[in-house]
Amino acid sequence: MDNILKKEGKRMKRIHTLAIALFAIMTITGSALQGSEVKKSKKVQDVQVYSATDSKITSKTIEAAFDAAGLVMIGNNDMNKPFAARFTKLHYKKYYLAMFMHTDLTFKLVKKYPKFGALSPLTMSIWGDGTTWNIATLTINAMARSTDIPVNDPDLIAYTDLVTATLKKALPNGSFIDLNHTVKFPNKTLATDFTMKVELGDDQTAEEFVEDFEAEFEAEMEPLGFLLPNYTNMQEEVFDDKGYTDLYDYYHTYSICKFDVIYPVSEKYPEAGAWAPCSFYIYKRKGENTMYMGFLSVENWITTLDMKDEEEGVIKLREAQAFIENIINEASE
Repeated sequence: MDNILKKEGKRMKRIHTLAIALFAIMTITGSALQGSEVKKSKKVQDVQVYSATDSKITSKTIEAAFDAAGLVMIGNNDMNKPFAARFTKLHYKKYYLAMFMHTDLTFKLVKKYPKFGALSPLTMSIWGDGTTWNIATLTINAMARSTDIPVNDPDLIAYTDLVTATLKKALPNGSFIDLNHTVKFPNKTLATDFTMKVELGDDQTAEEFVEDFEAEFEAEMEPLGFLLPNYTNMQEEVFDDKGYTDLYDYYHTYSICKFDVIYPVSEKYPEAGAWAPCSFYIYKRKGENTMYMGFLSVENWITTLDMKDEEEGVIKLREAQAFIENIINEASE
């Protein structure tokens, strides 16, 4: 009988040991799975939103913080004014689209990667109720991917770090908020590029050639409701100032927007202002007879904000892109 009890005791002890081991394995596995799920849920984001609650913050204090950091705010447009004149309701008490640029870093990046003109100037949306404020900007992933710049480029890192530091100064005690967008094509540039042969007329200069082209471009855009809230002569304002006069005959960028596009988009995706107004670049290198043009396709908005094909904003975005492409193609003929 004693032997039976001893054997039974040993058996129970083994079962108990196995149970503890199994529990430990399940706990470790569960933790690993949970960690895997958490890691999986941290999606690559192209747009980031920084938010803070402070009644002392205004669009002007935000602008001042950016200007002080060398991120000169080229435009800070109160979109509710034109929206109120055209549409029946406003989506937000405050909604701004702003353009900003750091001259030195822009120069360094455009010199190495001419397509960075598609992000010169950078853009952001600013919205809220007057007490809580949100600012949407592009992440380093978006800036690198969309312009085909290595994500580890030191000047790009410096630019994005400066933007992040300035957001924290502009919105004290704020933080980044989760967007949880699913970025559908995180490795594609999604840029729209054009080239045009430059054939100068008698006694015509390269600068006169582009002036004629741009006059035609603007004349076609404006009747269709497109606005050009900013024009930057990068050659004069960036390259010439740095002493680099032998790279381009000209390098210009436009900011382009359309009220009946950004209005429906902003209702559900106020952070879309990180992509808008979109920047259109146009340049010609010295010694070449080809003019290069381009902008970031609206598919950047759609795929990085997880927009749905049937939404009014998406339809308007794709319609606007088709108009711009047609205008450039016709002007290039």
